[in-house]
Amino acid sequence: MLNRYTFLLSTILCGSMVTTGYAAPKTVKNNASSDAKTVKTQPAVEKATPVADHQPSEEQLIVTGTRDPRATVRQSLSPISVVTTAQLLRTGSADLREALVQLAPSVSMPAMSWGSAGMAETLNMHGLTSNQTLILVNGKRRDTSAIFQNNAGPQFGTTPVDLGMLPRSAIDHIEILDDGAAAQYGSDAIAGVINIILKKNKTGLTLNTNNGGYYAGDGFTSDEYINYGMNLKDRGFLSLSAEAKFQDHTDRTPASWTGDHNNHILGNPRELRETIGYNMEYEFLPHLKLYSFSTYGHRNSEAFQYNRAPGSANDLPTVHPGGYSPQMANNEDDFGVTAGLKGQAYFDWDVSTTYGEDINHDNIFESGNTSLYALYGTTPTFFHQNTSRNSQWTTNVDFRRSFKTPLLAGPINLSFGAEYRYETWRLLPGDPASYYGSGTQSQFGTSPANSVNSHRDVTSGYIDISDEILPKWRVDLAGRYEHYTNSQDAESGKISTRYDISPKIAIRGTVSNGFRAPTLAESNYNNIGSSLTAVTAILRPGSTAAKALGGGALKPERSTNFSAGIVFSPVRNLHINIDAYQISIRDRIVQGGTYVGAPAVAALAAQGFSIPAGISTSSVRAYYFANGASTRTQGVDIGAQYLTNLNRFGRIDWDVSLNLNNTKITKVNNNLYGNPILNAQQQSYLKNPYPKSKLIFGGVWSINKWSFAVHEIRYGHGTSTLEYYYGPLAYSGTQFLRVAQTARYQTNLQVSYDINKNWRVSLGGINVGNEYPRKMPRETRVNQVLIYDVDYQGIGFNGGYYYFQAAAQF
Repeated sequence: MLNRYTFLLSTILCGSMVTTGYAAPKTVKNNASSDAKTVKTQPAVEKATPVADHQPSEEQLIVTGTRDPRATVRQSLSPISVVTTAQLLRTGSADLREALVQLAPSVSMPAMSWGSAGMAETLNMHGLTSNQTLILVNGKRRDTSAIFQNNAGPQFGTTPVDLGMLPRSAIDHIEILDDGAAAQYGSDAIAGVINIILKKNKTGLTLNTNNGGYYAGDGFTSDEYINYGMNLKDRGFLSLSAEAKFQDHTDRTPASWTGDHNNHILGNPRELRETIGYNMEYEFLPHLKLYSFSTYGHRNSEAFQYNRAPGSANDLPTVHPGGYSPQMANNEDDFGVTAGLKGQAYFDWDVSTTYGEDINHDNIFESGNTSLYALYGTTPTFFHQNTSRNSQWTTNVDFRRSFKTPLLAGPINLSFGAEYRYETWRLLPGDPASYYGSGTQSQFGTSPANSVNSHRDVTSGYIDISDEILPKWRVDLAGRYEHYTNSQDAESGKISTRYDISPKIAIRGTVSNGFRAPTLAESNYNNIGSSLTAVTAILRPGSTAAKALGGGALKPERSTNFSAGIVFSPVRNLHINIDAYQISIRDRIVQGGTYVGAPAVAALAAQGFSIPAGISTSSVRAYYFANGASTRTQGVDIGAQYLTNLNRFGRIDWDVSLNLNNTKITKVNNNLYGNPILNAQQQSYLKNPYPKSKLIFGGVWSINKWSFAVHEIRYGHGTSTLEYYYGPLAYSGTQFLRVAQTARYQTNLQVSYDINKNWRVSLGGINVGNEYPRKMPRETRVNQVLIYDVDYQGIGFNGGYYYFQAAAQF
């Protein structure tokens, strides 16, 4: 009921404020006491050097989490941070998500993902899944990946945005909103919002190259990109970007008990990726502009799977003498394009349409099908497993205008609009040999019976009003309604406020409710596969088989967010923000109860699937997605920046940021037999795959042509809940080993030199101390090769990375 009340209260207050207003000029002075300074944006690149070293300006304009065109970082009503291109470069990472993990304490990423999902570059915020973070590009919703995470773990069921399909050279800066914003942007904006703002340069050529490798001697990475800006007759700009990246395998798999090193599964995949993009705007009539931006990315990637040893049940001696290690190969294309018109006619208006699509071809080579081998004495070694396609077509109409009113201290900023979105997700079958009998080794192919062709329509409308109620007191109210053709409708509301106690100190807070609609993949994925010895089924929610086990159609996740914070500048050049938050989520979509034996057999029979001869009832397993749990996440985000001016010895830009985060389960639903739908390990996936704290601190010393950057990242304590694979408790399904993840420190260094006004070269290291996470006990290591908990999102397991970087601007 709180969701409905918050939505109604926001809408009623918005309507009350509008009815008291009258038209005012569109350009309005911000009267808040701490807004006395002239608002200026921080240039992405300074004239004196090829890459600016300084922190983003606290007076930089922002567009995320607000529809007020005058909003700045320092004056924001909600906790928000800005990451500049210079900061991304200074991390030395060729991976956008890894760079953000180094810069933002609330952001994390999986150490490793399995199968096709391991190829996508995804991230999380505030200890929640990647499905609960909304990714925007220039304020427009980005299409998600077609790749479905169908392996058990914290990311099970996710199909998030793949950040790797955006050219790094196109990015001007990134705005990270550490607050719920479903009332402003719709579904998924529960943990936060990441808005990638593209370059708008009218001139200039930018080049960058980054080459490096790991301390272990593998994982060579080469990343090159370019950007070129053009002036369109002083009426607009055209910014063109391209990037090419190669990344080789890393391998942290230990030798087996026999001393052989045949497994290579624990490491990064090999990847070759090319991306291009543009961003443009052109004013062809006074107060009427055409704008458009687009990106296209192509990726080829390969990842090792478990080794099949000679003499094992899966051995194919005449095809793969000496054993074999299947490799998963993905061929993926992703593109998105936005076109729109914006202008002024009493209101500032914006009409746009965005289309995005991701297509992934999932293949396996150096593999085989043991059933075919048993039947014919041979088997193919290359298989096309499936093709997954995801598309999203979004059309937006937005209006904004400022109104004066004699009843309030400042002008009202009114925004309202509507959105229509058409989404599809398809899973197409693979080669018949990939799903015949036991199926392909390492991954069962998709059969026609398991294929999916799903779609839905989403329509929504919103209203957003911000105003200075009294001198120094500002309020922002937002309400949104969304209708889904395949799920329940959702209402959301948000109330944000800020009071400037003095020019140096302010308090702020937000109350909101939000939602996350189940993805088409979660609602429709179905996979029933059999091997020589077992049958495993992931059942479509609402299917005959799922209903037989107590399943049903999925509902949206519902959230309630609270945040309260303080922003202050006690001395000159020192800015501090402290924000506490709470995110309560009901009806979280999780892996439903796992049924083994007779119940699973009966459920599959109800759907017309017969268990193959020779497979025992006890080897049949089935599960499905369900709204199975509720959680409460609480934490604190702290950030501080300080400038030390050393005069002729340059300047030091200090920064420190901290995230404290803890998730508790408030409710677990029961299965068909009255038992908890989640076992202890599945519950830990919701609570414990993240450190309880993450601290980033350091600084950049700039002097003449030199700059020295040093940052330390402390990943705090956490817990892993692991399954036994050896000993008397092996594969128990009820007994698990809890292992403490101790704190780890990662040191990042970079030394840069400006050769001239155009060129800068840098040497650096990420995790220069070559730190690793804690090794897991032997009885929990799958095949004795997974020596780290790959689901835990602390320090990575690849060790130190060292690089050379060169950047130029003309």
